[in-house]
Amino acid sequence: MRLPMHYRTVQILLTLSCLEFFGPIIKDTGVSHLMNPEWVGHARIHLGWLLGFMFFSGLANLYLIWFRKPQLKDNLKVSVLWQGMHLLGFWGAVVLAPLYSGQLVDHRYHTFILGIEENAFVFGVLSIILLVAIYFLRKIKIQN
Repeated sequence: MRLPMHYRTVQILLTLSCLEFFGPIIKDTGVSHLMNPEWVGHARIHLGWLLGFMFFSGLANLYLIWFRKPQLKDNLKVSVLWQGMHLLGFWGAVVLAPLYSGQLVDHRYHTFILGIEENAFVFGVLSIILLVAIYFLRKIKIQN
């Protein structure tokens, strides 16, 4: 089966935005988070659980994007929804941070990219990539 126009573009964009599931695993397993001696053990369990969920969510998304047969637009839609919910969860945590004394920046561990805190910058870029993927997904003309 020949894939419709824009299908491969959406696959590539969704693969890039899928980094949202794997980046935190690399960044947050060190002393800034998971191995931080200042954190209570119970908080570490919750983070370990979250990182595991993120890892398997990323794998499931890659499966939907590239390996699920037949390759249907609906598979890409599920990935978009899944990734969108994950990104909304991040932005919701940022917006609601004042309610639970959360902070986006810990100056001991975080850096800035173009004057923007690294998490906000990276998740902002990933959000834009996902929006572009949605734009191209809407252009795919096939029957599912």
